[in-house]
Amino acid sequence: MRIHHLNCGSMTTPGGRIVCHVLLCETANGLVLVDAGFGLDDVRDPKRRLGLSAKLLGAKLDESETAIRQVEALGYQPGDVRDIVITHFDLDHVGGLSDFPDARVHVSRTEWDAAQNPSPRERIRYRRSQFRHHPRILTYAADGEKWRGLPAAQPLDGLGNEFALVPIVGHSRGHSAIAVDAGEAGWLLHAGDAYFHPSALGKASTLSRRGAFFTGFEYFMAVDPRRMRQGHRTLSALPSDVTVFSAHDQDEFARLARKGETDRGPTEPSPS
Repeated sequence: MRIHHLNCGSMTTPGGRIVCHVLLCETANGLVLVDAGFGLDDVRDPKRRLGLSAKLLGAKLDESETAIRQVEALGYQPGDVRDIVITHFDLDHVGGLSDFPDARVHVSRTEWDAAQNPSPRERIRYRRSQFRHHPRILTYAADGEKWRGLPAAQPLDGLGNEFALVPIVGHSRGHSAIAVDAGEAGWLLHAGDAYFHPSALGKASTLSRRGAFFTGFEYFMAVDPRRMRQGHRTLSALPSDVTVFSAHDQDEFARLARKGETDRGPTEPSPS
């Protein structure tokens, strides 16, 4: 499986530039996206799709950054994307779903329920306009077998043992991390918004101004700060064969993108 690291949504915040870190995985049965970033309709009609959030987040909204355009740049067709695995339904993670209407969308049951029935406080994060195309949703309970010290992991329907949905709640009601088997390179764990800055996991010796801003933003957005902090401790204790990264840290993205694509063998499909 060959794995590409894509930025599907640059944003400029008071704390600095951030990205929307998306994985594109070439599997024997088709392409799999982990998260979807902003989509074409977000770029073309941000007022309807995103409301005030586009300005608040400083979203660049560049069509060339959308997942569909990057998939096409690699020589594939939109229909080659068979599955999309979502960490959570915040608007900067699911805008690209409507560009792949035939793909199956894997998400935790609790998160899908929250997106459809948000509390007043949650309405700023979920935008019904982004999933009015009626995506093919497959939901998963927050249970399963232990995985690398984490309490539960759910294998995903039709994706074998190469992907798993790992509940890491706190940022949102049903937030998950997504585990991807990178072969000899170990495991990748897309932690979504379980943290925003590496200092949350003890990866920085001092708290920079950037780190301080995103620590505050993290608490502002969290539906359950206590469980969010518990998630930080859990992620920081993972074994060395698991590479953890968040959805928005530009340094983590740049480091992984510089390493190039991760290739665990000749199982990828040929471009159409």
